[in-house]
Amino acid sequence: MRFADLILPVPIPRTFTYEIPFELEGRLMPGHRVIVEFGKSKILTAIVSDIHNSIPKYETKTILDILDEKPIITPLQLKFFFWVADYYMSNIGDVLNAAIPSGLKLSSESKIQLHQNFDFESNTFTFTERETLILNQLKTKEDLSYNEIQKLLGIKAIHKIIKSLINKEAVQIFESLKDKYKPKFEKRIRLTSHYMDVETNLEELFDQLEKTPKQLQVVLSYLQKVPIFKDSDLNNEGVPRKEILNLKDISTSSLNTLIKKKVFEQFEVQVDRVRKYIKKTKDFQLSPAQEIAKEQILNVFSQNKTCLLHGVTGSGKTEIYINLIQEAIQNESQTLLILPEIALTAQIVNRLKDIFGEKLGVYHSKYNDHERVEIWRKVLEEEYSVIIGVRSAIFLPFTNLNLIIVDECHDSSYKQFDPPPRYNGADSAIVLAKLHHSKILLGSATPSVEQYYNVQIGNYGLATLQERYSDGKLPEMTFINMKDCRNKKKVTGEYSNELIGALKLNLQNNQQSLLFQNKRGYSPYLACDECNYIPMCNSCDVNLVYYKHSNSLKCNYCGYMENIPHTCPNCGSNRIKLVGYGTEKIEEDLKLMLPEARIERLDQDSTKNKYNHEKIIQSFENGNIDILIGTQMISKGLDFDNVSLVGVLDADRILYNPDFRANERAFQLFTQLRGRAGRKSVHGQFYIQCFNENHHVFDLLKSDDYMSMYYNELKERQKFDYPPFYRLVKVMVKDRDKNISRSASIFLYNELRNLLGSKRAIGYFEPLISRVRNMYIHEITIKLERNGLNMSSIKNKIKSTEGNLYKQREFSRVRISYDVDPI
Repeated sequence: MRFADLILPVPIPRTFTYEIPFELEGRLMPGHRVIVEFGKSKILTAIVSDIHNSIPKYETKTILDILDEKPIITPLQLKFFFWVADYYMSNIGDVLNAAIPSGLKLSSESKIQLHQNFDFESNTFTFTERETLILNQLKTKEDLSYNEIQKLLGIKAIHKIIKSLINKEAVQIFESLKDKYKPKFEKRIRLTSHYMDVETNLEELFDQLEKTPKQLQVVLSYLQKVPIFKDSDLNNEGVPRKEILNLKDISTSSLNTLIKKKVFEQFEVQVDRVRKYIKKTKDFQLSPAQEIAKEQILNVFSQNKTCLLHGVTGSGKTEIYINLIQEAIQNESQTLLILPEIALTAQIVNRLKDIFGEKLGVYHSKYNDHERVEIWRKVLEEEYSVIIGVRSAIFLPFTNLNLIIVDECHDSSYKQFDPPPRYNGADSAIVLAKLHHSKILLGSATPSVEQYYNVQIGNYGLATLQERYSDGKLPEMTFINMKDCRNKKKVTGEYSNELIGALKLNLQNNQQSLLFQNKRGYSPYLACDECNYIPMCNSCDVNLVYYKHSNSLKCNYCGYMENIPHTCPNCGSNRIKLVGYGTEKIEEDLKLMLPEARIERLDQDSTKNKYNHEKIIQSFENGNIDILIGTQMISKGLDFDNVSLVGVLDADRILYNPDFRANERAFQLFTQLRGRAGRKSVHGQFYIQCFNENHHVFDLLKSDDYMSMYYNELKERQKFDYPPFYRLVKVMVKDRDKNISRSASIFLYNELRNLLGSKRAIGYFEPLISRVRNMYIHEITIKLERNGLNMSSIKNKIKSTEGNLYKQREFSRVRISYDVDPI
């Protein structure tokens, strides 16, 4: 008897052992998907992680079936999944849910069928009209889903009716499997063999169709699309049915008649949902500075080290990436290029598709489940040599991975927050590279303090690019003191006259502008002038944001929405005003102030659809947009030749955050934004609207002095025990009752302090946003020295305190989660 350890897609911190049935022995391997029963009735897809002979101490269930001929997850992936779960203190089931597309998971849905002992004739129960409707339907239909019953009865609340039928032993519930992934099929047509075997048959067909010109037009159109006289084999593939019907003067009835006459036959083929790219010859030469940087990179790779490419903005890091990828493809291996933002993938894909064609695949969350499954399978079969993706692409099933490139490696978007696992895609990529024995390159103009520190202590090698490509110059920087502007009445609303004048001049010169505001929506909040009432979310401790396009107030955390009040709900006053400004309001204001300008917005709200971000960026790149307003999306590595002006509308909001990384992040963001302007021959201008232009981050920015920023931050962090000298672990305690959440956090804090010492366990506190989705949050911060500690052992000790907490009855519903290396 053999057993399999399975990873189940449930938030439980272990695998489950199931018995392998005799008929599956010898076929089952780690990485296979299997169907199992979990709990009393649930059917789930599980992944085999191990096969062994060790008999468990508990009674095991049996695997029901195997779903794949070959494993869909590789052995190295399984190792990586378990590493992510261990390092980030997550459940392995959560890692599985984050890693594989939903389309690869079967789920079950509840259905009802007639009870095996039920007899319509001998039954003694009385049934209601609705119950009778259900029973009559089950006479002719084997089973009914809950959705089908709701439609049948025309009501949503059906549970009491079903419960009554169960109590009368008329029906029983069972679980029916649903496969979420369905292959896409395309209907195609081709000439039947009768007209392909003998040429005279086709001539006779033309004579027959002279009297039916519309049918003749269909045949002629087909022959134009499929030149069978040049190559008769082309008829085998035929042509998509809809392609013929889209032609002028072709009717559906004419085509259907020809199919009935057996002139054409209709057949289906499975097709890809994902885009295919066409390769075009596109050569470019690296500059001397880029060649030197590339040699430095290859030298680091030869030492089997992670390489950090520190290149100023606009220095041409992407050209080096392309050159390295081309060499990897020549060696018949796979490359993963990871980017921090979906919006950034659109532009880089446009550059790489001409070079790599069908060898290029793209993977991110805007694709639907079906498309992600197809990409997953193509990576597994090595149909793609190059994958461009966001952080989740690290979980793909690479079998021949030789190079990983992490662009903008400093970016906080690489960190996953909710749901768990709270992994860092850039850091995890380094471990992935070690597992595959592949090379890894981190690229940034503003590496994180931790990343550059790893260079200094010898963990990483360094390559540098200190000059802009094609002799480009960094933009001139202008600080606009908004306090002075207001005093001198040189403002229009939230905009200085100087910035508006510069935008107008840019328009006259046919050049483009980028404007940054790190607040989406129309206005951050509404407020009553009489009593200062601010509408808040019912479920979260945040104010509601006003969105003009939907004319509603919305919570950006849980999605709760409500209408705008005409009078104050607190005091009845009608003096309600909008406070502050988001990207939506800026777009509206500028369209009024600059009616001749073509203005668009790039933020989370404007890019909800799959290709919206791509369309906006392509339109801007083609010169069809004059001013692009955006959130942090526009700061991340976008490269536009004709952008000569970048403006920051509210710089102070970025500087003053209660976070030990605030200065570093502000320097990184401003440097990245500055780098979007003045590419190639265009001279750039960088405007910053602020109230405190004497902030020391601005002093560093003026001289573009990354190293001074780095050493300043390093000194502060060593003094106060922060990364890179210490590791941080955040323990989050959540409950629907605020007092229980607080009491549980105190209990855990005392446990951790006794276990680790008071210098490592830092007190419990409420975060700035202390309630989300009606869960009250308290946090405990743990600081751990980097040297001399067994981190795995320490983390296990930290998690062991959960057991003591849950022994206390009042804490049985408290949720504990962890954020390792929070940012």
